[in-house]
Amino acid sequence: MRAALALARRGLGGCWPNPSVGCVIVRDGRVVGRGRTSPGGRPHGETNALAMAGELARGATAYVTLEPCCHHGRTPPCTDALIAAGIARVVIASRDVDPRVNGAGAGRLRAAGIEVLEAVLVAEADEVNAGFFTKVRAGRPLVTLKLASTLDGRIATSGGESRWITGAEARRAAHGLRGRADAIMVGAGTVMADDPDLTCRLPGMRATPLVRVVADSHLRMPLTCRLAASAKDSPTWIIARNGADPIRRRALAGIGVTVIDVPGAAAGVDLKRALEALAERGITRLLVEGGGQLAGSLLRADLVDRLVWFHAPSVMGGDGWPAAAAFGVERLAEMPRFVRHTASAVGADVLTEFRRDS
Repeated sequence: MRAALALARRGLGGCWPNPSVGCVIVRDGRVVGRGRTSPGGRPHGETNALAMAGELARGATAYVTLEPCCHHGRTPPCTDALIAAGIARVVIASRDVDPRVNGAGAGRLRAAGIEVLEAVLVAEADEVNAGFFTKVRAGRPLVTLKLASTLDGRIATSGGESRWITGAEARRAAHGLRGRADAIMVGAGTVMADDPDLTCRLPGMRATPLVRVVADSHLRMPLTCRLAASAKDSPTWIIARNGADPIRRRALAGIGVTVIDVPGAAAGVDLKRALEALAERGITRLLVEGGGQLAGSLLRADLVDRLVWFHAPSVMGGDGWPAAAAFGVERLAEMPRFVRHTASAVGADVLTEFRRDS
């Protein structure tokens, strides 16, 4: 199962809208097949592993990181493929929370006479499947907010200088986060201030391009920016208010940018509805990189599941730009709270990962 989980982790970020599933088939103590969900979500991990195993799958054990599907979609059910291949035993890590499956997949295998063992390394598998589970349960992607700041939480000087607060090692680690996400999101202010590419620049890490998303309520993103220039090569989506400038909309569509309409809010767009719109398009794991206004708005709306914070060993002072803009906290009880999950040195900087305090 650990080998199957390693395969599933390798697929993160590249197989949305489907979960990344790893499968290892073992017969007589020897691995005869292995596979993971293909880029774009099909074929599924079980199908790829069975194709490798061929006739050696008969009488073998399949280790699968997520309960095999039992419903017809764009591909036939994986349960039927396992049964037809003559698999004798299936070991499952996580149960699929999709209402179309949720125990029915394991039930169909048992009904066919296959021995089924569930909940093996379930905690590790649930972590791999966290984005998919959040999409099913909450109707939105798993949201990871990444911040890189000084010790006192500043992301840029008063004049807007921000490159680079953290070191090269931290920036490589940040690209690793991009590599495991389905999409990356920034605010329009970040696009206009930094003109970013928002790509994963770790060679060989991704087989599919990262979806770039801009929260841009009034379609202010320049038509000459890097995101616009590369929109036909890498998916570029803008979240805008309903009824935003139709002339700008046509111009953006003409260069390959997709504009997604959502209701407006007091400041920008309705972020809950924006995340739901991303989930409707298949996004399960969203990395948010800034800026401070977008970070503050997500925190205020309680939409941050993971907080990944790179701290540089420096202090800027109160005239620098804050990592999260003011969002109306007047009492301590109103603060979003997180639990520290991991902490490690990354070059001269410190990386701390926090998770929602549930």
